[in-house]
Amino acid sequence: MLKWLDDAVFYEIYPQSFNDTNADGIGDFNGITEKLDYIRELGCNAIWINPCFASPFGDAGYDVSDYYTAAPRYGTNEDLRRVFDEAHKRNMHVFLDLVPGHTSVECEWFKKSMKAEKNEYTDRYVWTDTIWEEPQGMSSIKGISDRDGCCAVNFFSHQPALNYGFYKCTRPWHQPMDAEGPKATLEELKNIMRFWLKMGCDGFRVDMAGSLIKHDENSEGTIKLWQNVREFLDKEFPEAAMVSEWGEPDKSLRGGFHMDFLLHFGPSHYNDLFRCEEPFFSDRGKGDAFEFVEKYKETRAKAGKDGLICIPSGNHDMDRLARSIKGDNLKISFAFLLSMPGVPFIYYGDEIGMRYVEGLTSVEGGYGRTGSRSPMQWDNSVNAGFSTAPKEKLYIKQDESGDRPNAAAQMSDENSLYNEVKRLIKTRKEHSALLNRGGLEFVYAEKNTYPIAYLRTSEDEKILVVINPADREVKMPCSYTLGEKIYSCGGDISASVGEITVSPCTAVFYTIK
Repeated sequence: MLKWLDDAVFYEIYPQSFNDTNADGIGDFNGITEKLDYIRELGCNAIWINPCFASPFGDAGYDVSDYYTAAPRYGTNEDLRRVFDEAHKRNMHVFLDLVPGHTSVECEWFKKSMKAEKNEYTDRYVWTDTIWEEPQGMSSIKGISDRDGCCAVNFFSHQPALNYGFYKCTRPWHQPMDAEGPKATLEELKNIMRFWLKMGCDGFRVDMAGSLIKHDENSEGTIKLWQNVREFLDKEFPEAAMVSEWGEPDKSLRGGFHMDFLLHFGPSHYNDLFRCEEPFFSDRGKGDAFEFVEKYKETRAKAGKDGLICIPSGNHDMDRLARSIKGDNLKISFAFLLSMPGVPFIYYGDEIGMRYVEGLTSVEGGYGRTGSRSPMQWDNSVNAGFSTAPKEKLYIKQDESGDRPNAAAQMSDENSLYNEVKRLIKTRKEHSALLNRGGLEFVYAEKNTYPIAYLRTSEDEKILVVINPADREVKMPCSYTLGEKIYSCGGDISASVGEITVSPCTAVFYTIK
């Protein structure tokens, strides 16, 4: 159990859209280093950098061509090392985004794997024996080389699937996990991790972590693979941490991950809160958090007392929070996000309410996600302070609204969303019950009803959190004796015998006597 995760609050950086220091319209490593103080002042003490390895950027860097070289558009390996070093000087940790399941078709491994003659990369990818047989249940690349066979792909057609073996082998070309090819792929994965950890990286967010072993219905093979990786890390890098894009903590945590994300896809009901026709956190008050709560309780029970479930404000794959949640309800949303257990993740710009930019043409495989990846808005200068390049050279078109939010203006406004997020992080870190491993008990979460209320606990304190995003006064039963109010946004609560009344659009935290 890593102590530094007890109070970690992560800030996700989409590097190409964060801060451009060389006027080419694309963010860079030096831009990240330049803004570390901003991130630290907000209260975040860890960052996750989206893929930054060499890539043709057909999928925003999730199509890696060289795992050992930083993408030149962001800078050099030394520039990335400087990000690590400068973050550590500020007592911050840095995660890199690791893509273990596939590469780009431009990766030298794949080019050698396509050759007809056998070589050390022949079995690095999942190939069938003949061009006439595609891998069952998967898309494939075929007819692009002299090698006979089809190569499985994981997502886009330019992302060939790396070979970690099959849990159940039913075809002659299926290789078991302990075959030489899959074993070599796993060892190469460890080498990549070893390389960056030695350079100063503190851990990894792992892309599609549950997908590595094929025909692995219950994930037992993939769990075994990650247990192997965890054994390696515990031996060589015991302070290194990992968070998985898996969404099933009962599996990912068994595999050795410290954290798992609550994902916007799958059974989590996370979208019921922020991204659906009637989100629970909208002030219209027509949403429902009940299914989310029930699923969260089930997931938390499976995660165990040491498992950390991460609820992000958003990420590069989903709509901006501000697309569906408006005004002060963004503050109410963050009161929830920053009072729940697990490790919080804040997507760059969400702390100032950056908007989804509508109607953009897809950029580098973004498609509908492109509007959530627009350049950070720092101030009122050219290109909102992101870059001094001509506007038409910007990686993605910015929000051009006259009232677009920016960090400088919000930092100087004590009533801004930025300062509310900052205050919430400070409150979280001042109270042991609110920290990442604190206890949780839902005390009110009824179907189609407001508010939502829960008790956060530690050995020395109990804190009642009551949140009412709706634009109307609501009531709930309450038998607790309220103590000190440690946080409020919007209105307040009033207590009578066995009941409390909650003001509209309100979040409050009270100690319990």
